[in-house]
Amino acid sequence: MASITRLDAGVRMSEAVICNGIVWLAGQVAADASADITGQTRQVLSAVDQLLARAGTSKQNLLAAQIFLADMADFAAMNAVWDSWIATAGKPARATVEAALAKPGWKVEIMVTAALADTDGGGG
Repeated sequence: MASITRLDAGVRMSEAVICNGIVWLAGQVAADASADITGQTRQVLSAVDQLLARAGTSKQNLLAAQIFLADMADFAAMNAVWDSWIATAGKPARATVEAALAKPGWKVEIMVTAALADTDGGGG
């Protein structure tokens, strides 16, 4: 049976789930919803970096990313931050869609999947 590790498990969800050498992050949103799309994207990617590090990996090992924008008019500004952040890392498969986010102030939510830094396939 696979070993499953959950980080910051709550009533409804976990912030990260690790199993068989793969890390799945919950959608990350900005802590400061008053920031513009550039500020919110930076906050979100910082949260992604922190969670990946806690799980034992980094953006170098990204497999996939799903990006949800409250308004596709923010696509270019979000991409400018993303491109800078991902520049030296492995480029994941990625999808970006417009979606109504759970709180009105949120402009972006990002969910990623990554391989663990080690390749032993452990549970974390």
